[in-house]
Amino acid sequence: MATEATTKLWLEASDVSGQRVIEKRDIPPEMTVGELLRSLLAELHLPDNIPYQVRLDREGRHVNYSEIVSEAFETGDRVTIQPSIDAGR
Repeated sequence: MATEATTKLWLEASDVSGQRVIEKRDIPPEMTVGELLRSLLAELHLPDNIPYQVRLDREGRHVNYSEIVSEAFETGDRVTIQPSIDAGR
């Protein structure tokens, strides 16, 4: 049986410029990506009044807000927080 210390995840997160980088530790594995994003926005001191996407650098894809952290990420992954840009608006 895994201990709580081994079930928590950690990752590195940065803003799109790469100038703000944090290491987020002790992430509950059952958390959704949307919940994690809200936490990362605060820690990166990014405005929360615009929509963002989470890009998983290892896979080169945007992660859905509803995905579960333990299913989307591996410990040590790097993610980039990017503003969502919709064409035609």
